Amino acid sequence: MTFNDRIFGILMIVLAVAYGWGATQFPEPFGGSEAVGPETFPYLLAAVLTVSSLYLIVRPDPDNAWPWSRTGVELVIAVVVLLLYTALLQPLGFIISTTLAVGTLCWRMGATLPKAYVTGAVAGVVVFLVFNYALGLALPLGLLSFLEVG
Repeated sequence: MTFNDRIFGILMIVLAVAYGWGATQFPEPFGGSEAVGPETFPYLLAAVLTVSSLYLIVRPDPDNAWPWSRTGVELVIAVVVLLLYTALLQPLGFIISTTLAVGTLCWRMGATLPKAYVTGAVAGVVVFLVFNYALGLALPLGLLSFLEVG
């Protein structure tokens, strides 16, 4: 994996540079330049990605066999669940799609079906409430849009 890690590290540095350059294209905030603006967080992410990528290039992991057994199958299932999550987020809404995604991932990690989906439902509702009411960031309700107040 040393060669693969180094190639991946180089690709991630290219991504970090592109991401950082993209942040420079943000318009100047209304009212003039600020110490912390909309580009600050992308700059930090680009810096962390660059440092992590440099570490990957300089100190790659030793060769390991790819887990094409049960672990590999579980990784593929997790990726499919996350892709479905992003596809269903708008039509189903945040709470329902999060319940399904978190519940399925918890179930794949060994939880019983009822506990897994209760955990998913609680996570979906709590995160929805935090984003909508504490942070003021609207998340899609989808099928639950009849619950929308005002």
